[in-house]
Amino acid sequence: MPGPRGNAGRMAAEAKKGRELDHPFRTFMRLMQFVFSMYGWQYGVVIALIVVTIYAQVRGNLFFQTLIDNYITPMLKSGDHDFGPLLSAVGVMAAIYAVGVVAAAISAVLKVFITQGFMMKLRNRMFTHMQKLPLGYFDTNSRGDVMSLYTNDIDTLRQMVSQSIPQIINSLFSIVMILLSMIYLSVPLTVVVLVVSALMIWMTKIMTGKSGTFFSRQQKSVGALNGYVEEMMSGQKVVKVFTHEQAAKTDFRTLNDALFDASNKANMFSGFLGPINNQLGYVAYVLCALVGGWLAVTGTTGLTLGGLVSFLTFVKSFTMPISQVSQQLNAIVMGLAGADRIFKLLNQQEESDDGQTTLVSVRRDSASDALVETTDRTDQWGWRAADGQITPMRGDIRLDDVTFSYVPGKTVLHDMTMFAKPGQKIALVGSTGAGKTTITNLITRFYDIDSGTITYDGIDIRNIHKADLRRSLGMVLQDTHLFSGSIMENIRFGRLDATDEEVIAAAKLANAHTFIEKLPNGYDTQLTGDGASLSQGQRQMLAIARAAVADPPALILDEATSSIDTRTEALVQEGMDELMKGRTTFVIAHRLSTIRNADCIMVIEAGRIIERGTHDELIAQQGRYYTLYTGLKGRSQEV
Repeated sequence: MPGPRGNAGRMAAEAKKGRELDHPFRTFMRLMQFVFSMYGWQYGVVIALIVVTIYAQVRGNLFFQTLIDNYITPMLKSGDHDFGPLLSAVGVMAAIYAVGVVAAAISAVLKVFITQGFMMKLRNRMFTHMQKLPLGYFDTNSRGDVMSLYTNDIDTLRQMVSQSIPQIINSLFSIVMILLSMIYLSVPLTVVVLVVSALMIWMTKIMTGKSGTFFSRQQKSVGALNGYVEEMMSGQKVVKVFTHEQAAKTDFRTLNDALFDASNKANMFSGFLGPINNQLGYVAYVLCALVGGWLAVTGTTGLTLGGLVSFLTFVKSFTMPISQVSQQLNAIVMGLAGADRIFKLLNQQEESDDGQTTLVSVRRDSASDALVETTDRTDQWGWRAADGQITPMRGDIRLDDVTFSYVPGKTVLHDMTMFAKPGQKIALVGSTGAGKTTITNLITRFYDIDSGTITYDGIDIRNIHKADLRRSLGMVLQDTHLFSGSIMENIRFGRLDATDEEVIAAAKLANAHTFIEKLPNGYDTQLTGDGASLSQGQRQMLAIARAAVADPPALILDEATSSIDTRTEALVQEGMDELMKGRTTFVIAHRLSTIRNADCIMVIEAGRIIERGTHDELIAQQGRYYTLYTGLKGRSQEV
């Protein structure tokens, strides 16, 4: 777990950096391309329905002129109270309004369908892509920050796609159609409205520019805060053991203050827009009422009383969309900040895999005595090359002059050369950070080497399909992870098509069966919180059972029995020895008593093999292994 104090300050400082969204238009266009690639014609229908709805509203406003000038005023002058023509006109308008209402309702339903479908497909694409990312991505990004992409950033996109963009489209069409109607009614009054509107747009540009920076910062601050909370939750035991509650609260306040500062300023600037634009809208309405009243009374421009009433109605309708656009622009900026973070995830380069060789079950043909591929699960495995040729899988793994560094310039392994013959048990020992786990990470191709070669049965592992390479290597890691679900499901995770009987057999092999049966619901016991209700030793035994049910051709055991007490370890070791029979196995162990029967023990220090041999041979040398095993200083360490 990262240190509480310095880490929180660093995360807060990063969140306070300048505008994160460097190319908003490019991000917006990519997002729209993303939406239209999934729901192009549906979004087109929504836009068409929006136009129909706006037409009904504009036609209704224009009807005020017709109502006053063509019906009410003539009836007042003539004294004729024939309402027939008026009722007919009202009926036509009612039909137009009805069409507008239906169009708005269908549009609302379609927007919900598009938004929810888009969110579902985007989450699917994000998760699918994330599964293809190299392990290094998860080493350099906190889990809380990644989780924020699926929660907070997705939610800002939901609001943007479902509300902000349709509202802006609605507002833009409204502005165009209302502007044309106002020009038709009175050009002088239209000029008055455009002058005030220009002032509104200028204020919108200033406020949106200021709030946009802080909305982008807000999204990053949310990710930093979520990451810290996730770390504190997973490391709560450590926090309490070292009584760092106060330090954790101080660090949380640092991150929370950074989020408050960004959110406060973002919403403060965006909050100014509504009142300012509303007041300017009232100013435009009053000016048009004064000027329009004078024009209607004098009759200099042909503006009638009905035309003035319609125009004043349009003034309200014209300034409102401008105000709505200004408000939605802030939501769009925040949505684009979320989209930018999501696209950064999608832009991450997937784990490369050029391997053509695959792992297949094979059997020996009785007639030709050759290996042939079979769909049945057998005890024999083979490597099938791209040309169809099958090579028996024996478990011969070799590293030749391998050099590797996680960070360029900081070499972890130096010209490493080692081999494991088929069926051998190879033990890797050494100080923490010597490079033991790195070797297994390279064999599984979690990382690719800088130079040298790693071969598996004479095949360069870069030519083996990664999924098949990893399927051939059952792993029990030092950090056990259990998933939410039953114990049966957690063990079956090693091989999803395993039967209940095979799962139970694997549990017995790992000596987990006894404690599982004592649980209230046995194998159906539900686990949550990474198996928090189980002891560390029990969790590790389940991990061993998970590897056993996979029945892999080779094994990698990284401190597989590190959290098991001595008595349980002896029982589990028997099962492990049975599991390792006939399999090439790499064992990383600090408890050296578990590797005495290894075929070869490699002592690694600072990324180099300094000793190799059997237990007895290394003890006789009285070198580094002798020191690690006995705690006494050997001959090679004497001064």
